[in-house]
Amino acid sequence: MMMRKTMIAAALLAGTAASPALAADARRSDFGTLPDGRHVPAVTLTNAKGVSATVIALGAALQSLKMPDRAGKVADVQVGYDTLEGYATKPEFFGATVGRVANRVAKGRFTIDGRQYSTPVNNGPNSLHGGTKGFDKVLWQVVDTKNGPAASVTLRYVSPDGDMGYPGTLTTTATYSLDEQNQLTIAYTATTDKPTYVNISNHAYWNLAGPGAGAMGHVVTIPADRYTPTDASSIPLGRHARVAGTVFDFRRPTAVEDRVRDARDQQIVFGRGYDHNWVIGDRVTTDQHMMARVVEPVSGRGFELWSNQPGLQFYSGNFFDGTVAGKNGQLYRMGDAIVMEPQVFPDAMNQPGFPSIRLDPGQTYRNTMTYKLFVQKK
Repeated sequence: MMMRKTMIAAALLAGTAASPALAADARRSDFGTLPDGRHVPAVTLTNAKGVSATVIALGAALQSLKMPDRAGKVADVQVGYDTLEGYATKPEFFGATVGRVANRVAKGRFTIDGRQYSTPVNNGPNSLHGGTKGFDKVLWQVVDTKNGPAASVTLRYVSPDGDMGYPGTLTTTATYSLDEQNQLTIAYTATTDKPTYVNISNHAYWNLAGPGAGAMGHVVTIPADRYTPTDASSIPLGRHARVAGTVFDFRRPTAVEDRVRDARDQQIVFGRGYDHNWVIGDRVTTDQHMMARVVEPVSGRGFELWSNQPGLQFYSGNFFDGTVAGKNGQLYRMGDAIVMEPQVFPDAMNQPGFPSIRLDPGQTYRNTMTYKLFVQKK
């Protein structure tokens, strides 16, 4: 058994291509039944390197991601729930697809072509992650699964015109794929029949140390020299600020715990830690670029996050208060996980200096993010 674990870890470190006989596969199962009788399917993607990812149709969410450490010990590095009940009753955005508009919308108000709209307020004075019933709280349809060099599952949700106050019927797909190079890719697309706003992301909570350990020792690199400071309710002020000389400078590898509680910075006080957008670029691009690199030094587990988006929301799990019992009955506390969300900047529809999140008929929205998993040698 120890030899097998060592071989799995070595394969993850090497990241070499698999032979056709070791192609990744996708297997469907039943994750549970909602109170209204609807079944919630789950699809588990597995490769030959000891990595597996389970996606559930409720919220098109990443429910589990298992990977070995440098000793070959496999652990689930996603914070969430073991069963459907938690996702249905206290979702907390665990692993979920968030939209139509991820992050915050100031006072839940916006304008399109001179007409004012509003979306439900659910985060202090603001709307967060699509409103009171965003994409994280709806049942998506599994429309396709594939085996092969990359195993995948595609889910679809049709958001009707007026859903959470947003105009236009929005048809959205979420495709999760896992290949033999240990790359987990989440690709979102959306089309609309009326002008609307779209800014979809994934809210996976990562703890690369595995269950029972905190995430503040994770070492983070973010290749950004600017971020968008916010007001006390976490709405951007509409300008960029330099990270140099501040607690927001992650251009060199830095442990989260080194500065996350530095109350001398008013922005840290506002967010109770990190809950801010880093400026990676000034527009959505065709190709992906690196957004962040994260390593947990004890286990050696890590990932590089690549996306085509201009912004990265880094959240340090500041609002876990020990009242949510998750996997294996663990009570999640402040700092037990971190979130990295590639997206356009928060409140972009109300900030004329930010990249646009408008989507018109005939256009296709795309957010493609790839977690390049690895195990770091000592």
